Amino acid sequence: MRLPRLVILGFFLASGLVPALRGAGAPANPKEIAITVKRFEYSPKEVRLKQGETVTLVLTSQDVTHGLFCRKLKIDADIPPNQETRLTVTPQAAGSYTAICNHFCGAGHGNMKMTFVVE
Repeated sequence: MRLPRLVILGFFLASGLVPALRGAGAPANPKEIAITVKRFEYSPKEVRLKQGETVTLVLTSQDVTHGLFCRKLKIDADIPPNQETRLTVTPQAAGSYTAICNHFCGAGHGNMKMTFVVE
């Protein structure tokens, strides 16, 4: 009797013999970093990360919808008011990266920036 291919694949996935298909490399519970957003600032203004370490950014807006955008770190998130936005990031290269708000939020919007420092 032949086992269907899906049953065999399911066995390998469940047993851990195919870790690449299960997302190997990403920790089950990455470190969380809380970032609070309000007109016209991020708090904290600077976040330090380790190269290759996966972290979850927990973003909360206190007033209007904001954004967090940093092309080089592949970050592009909408942050609606009074709810959490969770974003998992694994920085690949050391350096200092500026993130901006990409949702117009008022007169000080153009100065709304924060820095990610990857070591």
